[in-house]
Amino acid sequence: MPDGPSAPAPASPPPEQRPDAPPIIVLTAPSGAGKTTIARRVLREMPEMRFSVSATTRAPRPGEEDGTHYHFISEEDFRRCITEGALVEYEEVYPDQFYGTLHSELERGDAPVLLDIDVKGATSVKEAFGERALVLFIRPPSLEALARRLEGRGTEAEEDLDKRLERAEMELARADACDAVVVNDDLTEAVEETLRHVRSFAES
Repeated sequence: MPDGPSAPAPASPPPEQRPDAPPIIVLTAPSGAGKTTIARRVLREMPEMRFSVSATTRAPRPGEEDGTHYHFISEEDFRRCITEGALVEYEEVYPDQFYGTLHSELERGDAPVLLDIDVKGATSVKEAFGERALVLFIRPPSLEALARRLEGRGTEAEEDLDKRLERAEMELARADACDAVVVNDDLTEAVEETLRHVRSFAES
């Protein structure tokens, strides 16, 4: 889910869960730490898993399909979901532009589900689902290394880059609250370590 400023969103309690409810795997990290790349590798190596599709109020971009890339819903419907407790977590990334995870998205089907979300969202998922959820924090080797990665993208204005790094510093301070930390210094090793955690949890 995209990173950006938002009002805090408390976790909504999940509906009554099935005894055989599938495990929930959450990858979280500061922007630029590589969690999305690792998530794609995990899904490729574990095709039995499915990816959690976020809900958003923004308009679809060319090539995006409803239900595949995002669940595209109106702002009115999104706000209704907030009021009714239908969202596990959400963010207002820009004024009146929301992203979030629906409880129904995590409950459908029997396959383990993988989420790629920010640290606040991951905290909300853990609060809502407890031991059913495994939260893995993907940590860059250092804040300086993260800054170099973000600069290397060439997509950030200096002011935006500074804001991302400030946010990253706060998120890094919360890494130890996650179930495990994977340092992404070498991508192959980070993917292998992530897979070990995910497989162990999914089989437990």
